[in-house]
Amino acid sequence: MKRRSLIAGAATLPLVAFVRDRTARAATPLKIGLLEDVSGDLAIFGIPKLHGSQLAVEEINAAGGIMGRPIQLMHLDPQGDNARYQEFARRLLQREKVDVLIGGITSASREAIRPIVDRADAFYIYTNQYEGGVCDANMVSVGAVPEQQIATLVPYMVEKFGKRVYTVAADYNFGHLSAEWGRSVLKPLGAEVVGEEFIPLGVSQFAQTIQNIQKARPDWLYMLNVGAAQNSFFEQAAAAKLNLPMGSPIKIMLGFEHKLFPPPALANMYATANWFEELDTPEADAFKKRWHAKFPNETYINDMGYNAYVAVYMYKMLAERAKSTKKEELRKVIATGNAGIDAPEGHITIDPKSQHTSHRMRLLRVDEHHAVHVVKDFGVIEPYWLGQVGCDLTKSDPKEQYTPDHLPKKG
Repeated sequence: MKRRSLIAGAATLPLVAFVRDRTARAATPLKIGLLEDVSGDLAIFGIPKLHGSQLAVEEINAAGGIMGRPIQLMHLDPQGDNARYQEFARRLLQREKVDVLIGGITSASREAIRPIVDRADAFYIYTNQYEGGVCDANMVSVGAVPEQQIATLVPYMVEKFGKRVYTVAADYNFGHLSAEWGRSVLKPLGAEVVGEEFIPLGVSQFAQTIQNIQKARPDWLYMLNVGAAQNSFFEQAAAAKLNLPMGSPIKIMLGFEHKLFPPPALANMYATANWFEELDTPEADAFKKRWHAKFPNETYINDMGYNAYVAVYMYKMLAERAKSTKKEELRKVIATGNAGIDAPEGHITIDPKSQHTSHRMRLLRVDEHHAVHVVKDFGVIEPYWLGQVGCDLTKSDPKEQYTPDHLPKKG
């Protein structure tokens, strides 16, 4: 009997070792590399993005992870420095071997790291509203784009306030390309840009700009200023009694200026948004409750924080449907045309041609007390522009950024 027990025990040892090994491999963390500024001029945007990522990871890990694997969130702070973005992207992709790279605040930071992502043939999710146009199979964008924001906002502003427009924009690719988009939408409406200024990031004095606007006598302002310093414009404009309507694809929902500045600095600001904390639906309210339970001191759940949260869930959906973290397998799921999730704003899906995301868009207005009102619900808008002009990632991968003045060449 004793001899039989020893033999039986010995026979089971390899099986036990195999089971343990398989369990260990199944529990190997899935690594998400996160690049978000939580210090510097853009930290006001980056901190909610970090929080949104952390909340999603905590919820998903509590529910069993992705394919049974816990998520390991690996965050680095580039501090708004594009050279650091490049250095940290290489570190996360090459040294840490992350399964997916997420983040980047400015379009300049995105364009700094995108060639690195492409060379590594990695999977990258950009989480911001932006000027649109990137046609790159290595990138999925979950933020809103011009056909969802500018093409809805600008016609409304022209119809309501007039055809004379003054643009104030940040002096980098987001500002320049969004201004270009504005001009392309204004032209068929018979409207004109009576003044256009591009302000370097970090500038906080706007006396000359305000004088220029007063001389130009526009009907409304097209605001594309970015960052805490440039937002000083609003208080200075209010002090100068500029009192002009303003339209923007980034204000309220992204920079929550209506919470940061005393009324009426943001009065008569109009914006188009897929997410804003004042959104009042059961799904949005449940999301806000979870967020504030974890981050009770958050000033505002902005669009960037929301998009960061959504991005992790979007990746979870892709990986679990693909049963893989490999980029090509994830893209096969996207190619089905029904790769989507039920998000706090409603159901959203990834377009196979552009790998950008549909959104339910609303037009917002800030009153003199800084309360936010929904002026119009546009419903779900697909990211149609890239597909219309010739970007089709199911057929080719140009890795280009197109604009109204830089379109794909006809084959």
